[in-house]
Amino acid sequence: MNKQFLPRIPYGTRDFLPKEAKQKRVIENSLAVLFSRWGYDEVVTPTFEYLETIDVSSGADFGENLFKFFDNTNSILALRPDMTTPMARVAATRLKETNPPLRLFYLTNVFRHEQAQAGRQCEFYQAGVELLGAPGASADAEIIALAIESMRQAGLKDFQIGLGQVGFINGFTEEVAVSTLERQRIKQCIVNRNLVGLGEILTASGLDRETQNIISEIPLLHGGEEVISKVYKVVKNAVSREALDNLADIHRLLTSYGVGQYVKFDLGLIRDFDYYTGMVFEGYTPGLGFPLLGGGRYDNMLATFGVDSPATGFALGIERIMLALERQGITPSNVSKDLYIAWVEGAQAEAISLAAKYRQDGRTVELALAAQQPAEVETIKLAGQYRDVVYVKDNHAK
Repeated sequence: MNKQFLPRIPYGTRDFLPKEAKQKRVIENSLAVLFSRWGYDEVVTPTFEYLETIDVSSGADFGENLFKFFDNTNSILALRPDMTTPMARVAATRLKETNPPLRLFYLTNVFRHEQAQAGRQCEFYQAGVELLGAPGASADAEIIALAIESMRQAGLKDFQIGLGQVGFINGFTEEVAVSTLERQRIKQCIVNRNLVGLGEILTASGLDRETQNIISEIPLLHGGEEVISKVYKVVKNAVSREALDNLADIHRLLTSYGVGQYVKFDLGLIRDFDYYTGMVFEGYTPGLGFPLLGGGRYDNMLATFGVDSPATGFALGIERIMLALERQGITPSNVSKDLYIAWVEGAQAEAISLAAKYRQDGRTVELALAAQQPAEVETIKLAGQYRDVVYVKDNHAK
């Protein structure tokens, strides 16, 4: 007996039905306008890259999370797992003659083979910006301020930015006598907020008690400007103090942008990509146990493509924004249909002409495909699916 074929989609992917797809497009379009107003230009890159490009430049071990395949020359390709690497490749090769700074943005899908969950699939959509060729706090503050404006533009009101600096943690781990493996294990425990595991590693490390105490408290160091002042008094190594100075400069500039109230320091924030070299940040909102966006400074990546250039940027998850809006009960704008034009028998030509006129005026018009009776038109009006319903009857719209 032949089994009936039941079509299904691959694990970790999803269909966006009309209402969701429209909301997604509205958010993306609003972000594209925002990025353009800040002087950023859009770049579109291939969906897949050579595996060696990702391995050489990313600084992150995507490992089995990559979707890999061969082309007809047996070269190994991979679906892009993030957009930082493709954007860095474009800047270092196709745009290397352009005078810095480069301000670029993207709206696209990326792919990682991982456990699907709310707000994250194996295929997911991102919006992001990269500011290339500009060192220092001014560039970092612009990126963070634009990230904040992105969440506000998408409709969110209740959110927070956690701001850290990888140099703060590096300053401790690089000056003490621990192996590279121990250093990585310490960082991983801090990334995962694993206080128990961190304590076990520190106890076995042979570090002096004072250093152990400071490192063990790093995951708990978050708050306002008082955190920077408090920690600065006890930190002695130059790398960590320089990182604190950098965070203070960035926060001062964010206050000038008028968005300082959204930012809290989180000195235990590292993020799980090794390519970050300076400030890092993540955006959170109540009701979600994962960040809406994340970013930071990555000054060494372009050097792997032969161009020594500083860089900073962020990526925002479109589906995560949509989920946050839903959970906060925020209804997105511009999701209802504009105008429906119905017509009686013999008035189709007039209805078509009227639809063309409204469309030229910038309105969104849905035109009936068959003649309708008054009762049918009244039912459409009562359903509330359209802002306006026009009934063309006897060469007149009513």
